[in-house]
Amino acid sequence: MKKRVSIVLSLCLAVLLLLGIGGYAYVSDYYRADEIAVAAAVCQTDRIQTEQDGNVLWFVPENPTVGLIFYPGGKVEYTAYAPLLRSCAENGILCALVQMPGNLAVLDANAADGLPEKHPDVTNWYMAGHSLGGAMAAGYAADHAGDYAGLILLAAYSTKDLSETNLRVLSVYGSEDGVMNRESYEKYRVNLPADTTELILDGGCHAQFGSYGPQEGDGVPTISGEEQIRQTAEAIAAFIGQD
Repeated sequence: MKKRVSIVLSLCLAVLLLLGIGGYAYVSDYYRADEIAVAAAVCQTDRIQTEQDGNVLWFVPENPTVGLIFYPGGKVEYTAYAPLLRSCAENGILCALVQMPGNLAVLDANAADGLPEKHPDVTNWYMAGHSLGGAMAAGYAADHAGDYAGLILLAAYSTKDLSETNLRVLSVYGSEDGVMNRESYEKYRVNLPADTTELILDGGCHAQFGSYGPQEGDGVPTISGEEQIRQTAEAIAAFIGQD
């Protein structure tokens, strides 16, 4: 009997060890921010100050009137989105770029908790995210609809029903996106408010909302990453400016 128990325990420990090794290998394999993104994350200017506060990188413009909390895409280093968030800050938007455990927003869907209170002078806030991060941001917005003005989805969709909320929603994706599941995007379109604004970036792809290089399975873009980020930041600023 003791021998049988010992064998069972050994097998359980072996399985746990294999799961641990597999999990570590999975989260260790991710897309890393490129040199442009690294520079954008640390650059300080008179107009835009960057502030690292725990797992959040803030991009703080002068006298912001609106805030944006951004969840990065799955298995993407969060600083890869520094160029996009800096561009948004250049348009007067206070931006919080959140680092996720294991680079997976699904592991900390409530990461936005308490962030608006860090800047109490800004009372108008939006949730935003790319790909998996967008889905998690949408879920958070659904659960806190009364606290946010809207939601910005980049190559993402909401599996939670937002259709009866007062959230303003902007959905952006590239025409050459080869990663986002188009069938799921269309399936879950009904979860968005009827007045959702949709923008398809001609020549854009999935990966170029961030700055981390090509992504497996993505389409071939016909515009540069810099151009896709510029168009996206301008669209976000114009959308928020309508509020």
